[in-house]
Amino acid sequence: MKITLKDGSVKEYGQSMSVIDIAKDISEGLARVACAGEINGEVVDLRTIVEDDCELSILTFDSEGGRHAFRHTASHILAQAVKRLYPETKLAIGPSIDNGFYYDMEKDTPFTQDDLEKIEAEMKKIVKENLEITCFTKPREEAIAFMKERNEPYKVELIEDLPEDSVISFYQQGEFIDLCAGPHLMTTKPVKAFKLTSIAGAYWRGNEKNQMLTRIYGTAFAKKADLKDYLTMMEEAKKRDHRKLGKELGLFMMRDEGPGFPFFLPNGMVLKNTLLDYWREIHNKAGYVEISSPIMLSRHLWETSGHWDHYQENMYTTVIDEEDFAIKPMNCPGGVLVYQSEPRSYRDLPLRMGELGLVHRHEKSGQLHGLMRVRCFTQDDAHIFMMPEQIKDEIKGVAALIDQVYSLFGFKYHVELSTRPEDSMGSDEDWEMATDSLRSALDDLGLDYVVNEGDGAFYGPKIDFHLEDSIGRTWQCGTIQLDFQLPLRFDLHYTGADGEKHRPIMIHRVAFGSIERFIGILIEHFAGAFPTWLAPVQVKVIPISDKHLDYGNKVLDALKEAGIRAEIDTRAEKMGYKIREAQLHKIPYMLVVGGKEEENQAVSVRSRFKGDEGQMSLDEFLSAVKKEIETKEIRQVEKEDEEK
Repeated sequence: MKITLKDGSVKEYGQSMSVIDIAKDISEGLARVACAGEINGEVVDLRTIVEDDCELSILTFDSEGGRHAFRHTASHILAQAVKRLYPETKLAIGPSIDNGFYYDMEKDTPFTQDDLEKIEAEMKKIVKENLEITCFTKPREEAIAFMKERNEPYKVELIEDLPEDSVISFYQQGEFIDLCAGPHLMTTKPVKAFKLTSIAGAYWRGNEKNQMLTRIYGTAFAKKADLKDYLTMMEEAKKRDHRKLGKELGLFMMRDEGPGFPFFLPNGMVLKNTLLDYWREIHNKAGYVEISSPIMLSRHLWETSGHWDHYQENMYTTVIDEEDFAIKPMNCPGGVLVYQSEPRSYRDLPLRMGELGLVHRHEKSGQLHGLMRVRCFTQDDAHIFMMPEQIKDEIKGVAALIDQVYSLFGFKYHVELSTRPEDSMGSDEDWEMATDSLRSALDDLGLDYVVNEGDGAFYGPKIDFHLEDSIGRTWQCGTIQLDFQLPLRFDLHYTGADGEKHRPIMIHRVAFGSIERFIGILIEHFAGAFPTWLAPVQVKVIPISDKHLDYGNKVLDALKEAGIRAEIDTRAEKMGYKIREAQLHKIPYMLVVGGKEEENQAVSVRSRFKGDEGQMSLDEFLSAVKKEIETKEIRQVEKEDEEK
């Protein structure tokens, strides 16, 4: 058989071979760090026997599939340690996730932080024991009986949900056996760099009517240095938590009277409106028109769009005049109705319609998280209606706009192209044309991208933008989705140059995504210290004493006249205290004014970026700050002063 490796080279073998044996044949060093294999695009266990010609990649921790196998093994080590220490514990599920793994368990008395330390210590013993990990299978009925004997009711339930002819796989390491589809490492030995990070509650199968379980989270890396870097990043993330900073800076609040429904406070509204002003500015320049569609629309619209059948459990509904209505979870059907409102010609296309629409979605209470996961949010939607030959240019225009937005805030990002899923609608020709258009646009723009085969929406392929914040975390925000189905479902047309009716193609796209979530990301990205153009309060005037209040107010008036957001601190406190207060509130500039400043019609400038910047004329300061705001400059903290 011929095995084509990732680099294009070909290995030939006269007999079947396991993936791990092929890895050893390639290189003993590669075999030592191998975590899983990938055969013809499918991630497989290292124990998998290869019998036919195929394309094979050996996956290490550096790949997504390799990390999955590594961390999945770590979750089994966690479960084994728990069963050794607390044998009465019932095991549920223990998958790998982004940045780590978890295991859900039922234990009569809740786990504590002290328990985590004991569990970690036992996990280290299991790693040191270098237990061989093996796999075996049983028919479904035998597997059910096997798990009943081991008193694992959650495993029994999982097996009972599988078809009767299923062959069930189990993995064993030492005395520990778990129901599992894999893949896993060959032994426990490589999992040396791990840390249990937190404990949470989780309903069995995510259903609040089921038993509440304890979820233990952890993370694992192939190298201790990488684990250390990750834990340092997580500590930094705690300091930047947008919920903590949002409260301290007076940006937003959450109340029990409205779980998942954020209240924006005065400073938060300034921040939000400044972002929306910027959104309108760049969309106006890019040829978009702005619309607004109703927050509540009748059932038949959502039936036509498909949301009533496929998304109803996430929608808030009511009855008006004996007719069902739904509060919109998406803006797109409203945009379609605007398109339908008058006849369209090919001369009108592309038609770019932007909408800052407030949408509501019924998220489960356990999934709510500050501004990152809410039940109502403003989506910076745009819907572009176009002819097939316009797809490529429109995609390039949207990608350039999203790049402009992310670059402004200093975000790096990567791009993923998601192609046709198995459960999809539309013709092969439409999908091929759309996917080729997206790919060609990305190529023309010179953007590197990863292809996610089969991960597109059911109505069309898409491009997702994953931005990276200042401490290395990634967030999926911008997206570009091609849609053939809504124009078909709503029977949209335009009159072509030939005088005939044609069906437009539709793009759904967002740049910020959710304004609320984007604000949460910005709070954490900048640790609350926003660039001057975005800061709710840009300048704080600090008179040295009450004698200088008149001049302080004159400076304040000049700042406001120049369009600068400014406040004056008139409290009977020491100047040093006022300065520290302004610094804690992350205000970019503090202007200290006293007798000398009044005499010279000047201000003494302290900034968040450089500390004491000395005295300058009021006009000189106004000119410099106005320029900084107009250009939306992100002024960096000078390192020397940062260290002080």
